[in-house]
Amino acid sequence: MARKRSPAAERHSELIQIALLEAAPSGLPFKRLMGACELSEYQTRSGLTALRDLAAQKGWPPLLWTRERGYHFCASEIELEEWERAWVSEKLTQFKRMITGTLAPHLALFPRSRWANYLNTQIEAVKATLEMAASQSG
Repeated sequence: MARKRSPAAERHSELIQIALLEAAPSGLPFKRLMGACELSEYQTRSGLTALRDLAAQKGWPPLLWTRERGYHFCASEIELEEWERAWVSEKLTQFKRMITGTLAPHLALFPRSRWANYLNTQIEAVKATLEMAASQSG
């Protein structure tokens, strides 16, 4: 189900799309994108969100952000896979830190916590899925 977007966010996404297509293939850092579109930080962020949704709906190349190029449309399968691997690695690190720094102490202090046990079960399921995917691809 598609997310509801405000008409303003859709207009901002159009401005961002035009700016990125004009800058292609180099991309634009966030502040330069704001300036090129003459949008506020909030307007640029909501426009980027709307543009990501729109690109997915229309089958356009995904919108990516990298430190080197800023915001840009994906140009190749290799670039997309590298970006996805980096994104997943970052999220896994965040999950590991959350588990060891918050969830494990929560379960130690409150072993009957329904929320902590539910969350722990969900995380274990994700870990098992990732392990299975890794063993099948390797």
